[in-house]
Amino acid sequence: MTVADEKKALICLIAGLLRDCNHVAVGAASPIPGAAALLAKAAWGSPRHVNILGSVANNFFTGGGGELFDCAAQGRIDAFFLGGGQIDGEANINLMGRGPYPTSAPRWPGTFGSAYLYFLIPKVILFREEHTRRTLVEKVDFISAPGVSDEKIYRKGGPYGLITSKAFFMFNRKKRRFSLLSIHPGSSLEDILDNTGFAFDYEETTPVTPPPDPELLKLLEMDVSRPVAEVYPNFSATIFPVT
Repeated sequence: MTVADEKKALICLIAGLLRDCNHVAVGAASPIPGAAALLAKAAWGSPRHVNILGSVANNFFTGGGGELFDCAAQGRIDAFFLGGGQIDGEANINLMGRGPYPTSAPRWPGTFGSAYLYFLIPKVILFREEHTRRTLVEKVDFISAPGVSDEKIYRKGGPYGLITSKAFFMFNRKKRRFSLLSIHPGSSLEDILDNTGFAFDYEETTPVTPPPDPELLKLLEMDVSRPVAEVYPNFSATIFPVT
């Protein structure tokens, strides 16, 4: 499987997780989640609304991040995506930098509104392509946004699962722990265990992630590639054939 095929498979996998959503918002630097949201809308008409920050054609926000935050507070966003330089076993994410704050080195872009959105949006899918002990750590160096909160704290949002280039994990909020749901083709349970810095639940017979449906893949390549190119031109040029 080529790198382009692997990315298309991730897009199709994520698209299937968005079918129960009405409104999905995606950041400007998230081409795979953005493509997945557009694919889900094209394939099933659900989500009905997709807002990709930075897009002109697929973004009805006119006030940028401010409107995103307002919609989240009003309960009008069903799914969002977060990543981070580090993600740990309790679904905490670190967007600040490696090492003790404030002397972190390297320094990353910063927390911005991640904690706010993590508390408000019901289905937050953590997405990080790199699957190594450098990124999936036992404990993040800085908590930009916590995966879980004290039971006395009102919180309707939080982590749904984690998708990487190697696997798909679901998150159990009561257990505060990930469980391995499926392993992507080309990887193995031993590979996942070797390259994950946090402990997680798993079965020895964990299934392989199913391949993309051929019709869904065709829709992605023939129709969805155009709106993807509008907001993520460099990404689109690397995975879609020139027509």
